[in-house]
Amino acid sequence: MFNTDCLHAGYRPENGEPRNIPIIQSTTFRYETSEAMGKLFDLEDEGYFYTRLQNPTNDTVAARICALEGGTAAMLLSSGQAASFFSVFNIASAGDHIVSSSTIYGGTYNLFAVTMKRMGIDFTFVDPDCTEEELNAAFRPNTKAMFGETIANPALAVLDIEKFAKAAHSHGVPLIVDNTFATPWGCRPFEWGADIVTHSTTKYLDGHAAAVGGAIVDSGKFDWEAYADKYPGLTTPDESYHGITYTKKFGLGGAYITKAVAQLMRDFGSTPAPMNSFLLGLGIETLPLRMERHCANAKKIAEYLNTHPKISWVRYAGLPGDKYHELAQKYLPKGTCGVVSFGVCGGRSAAERFMAGLKLASIATHVADAKTCILHPASATHRQMSDAELEAAGVSPDLVRLSVGLEDAEDLIADLSQALERV
Repeated sequence: MFNTDCLHAGYRPENGEPRNIPIIQSTTFRYETSEAMGKLFDLEDEGYFYTRLQNPTNDTVAARICALEGGTAAMLLSSGQAASFFSVFNIASAGDHIVSSSTIYGGTYNLFAVTMKRMGIDFTFVDPDCTEEELNAAFRPNTKAMFGETIANPALAVLDIEKFAKAAHSHGVPLIVDNTFATPWGCRPFEWGADIVTHSTTKYLDGHAAAVGGAIVDSGKFDWEAYADKYPGLTTPDESYHGITYTKKFGLGGAYITKAVAQLMRDFGSTPAPMNSFLLGLGIETLPLRMERHCANAKKIAEYLNTHPKISWVRYAGLPGDKYHELAQKYLPKGTCGVVSFGVCGGRSAAERFMAGLKLASIATHVADAKTCILHPASATHRQMSDAELEAAGVSPDLVRLSVGLEDAEDLIADLSQALERV
């Protein structure tokens, strides 16, 4: 069961071993012979030789996240940005094309539209509410994947995963879903047709703003061999590992993650510190309890803001009447998340005065942890975007993103109330 897996998946101590996941804080691992270590370099044996590639603490926590998502293999990374990059770059290269939802985190948009474009990978951004015909029209012969967020940050659009998965699979590509806001407690995208899931573990999975990190989980369901010409990196020999073909050696359940570790982690080194992975593992233990409280508090806050005369609009899929309420009932029946987006009457300047008056909520470039924080994305996380790009991403200039924490809801409402009196 999910709650039990949050505590036990990935690690079962034997007699006399520590109950908590051990922190293996070591760069390297000793072997008796060069031959034994050589087998690791050739991917013939499992084991550890250098933490830049793999570490027992990291792998144990990755196994826990893998179990929670219902996947076949997973890896941890140093950040959610690294996870987004690896998830795409593992199967795409210069000259390739990706279809992505336009309502994604501003940092991910910048990664795709600017940095990866400089690497020769082209992206087409589509409105997640577009028709199936419009969605299918975005694909090209060289499209290698489709990307979206379960709950978009900060637009809070709920992705119709089945619609996106149907389009992706009809064009022979996998659907990659960033499940950061929903967490596997709220939604397991694999059950709706997604093929690969990513996380910024910095958010709800850690839950305490203690450690930056990311994760990628593979469902093991996408048949890379059926589209062998499209994914030669997985289906043809890798000469840097003496001609291993990942799909043949590790099967559909292990090929994608093994390649990401063996090639990308080897070359980019975006590995998390074992201490950070340990903190992540601790955070996951209380994930179900925290998510229930986050969602309950956020709904109370959304209901309060929805009736306040100085609030022009509220976006929270947990509210009846919200544009995405029906999709949320389908994909997120236990609750959406603790993030509420809204607009303050009077626009940008009014929003800034309101935020300056808050005493309990912190202005911070963070979201989804135990303490309430607030941000004006147009002047922070999304400031690199033009007005047209902001509109496409669902981020209006007056949008305020409130990440509701675990405090008493009454205290949070009182803080919001006194700050709104200054507007």
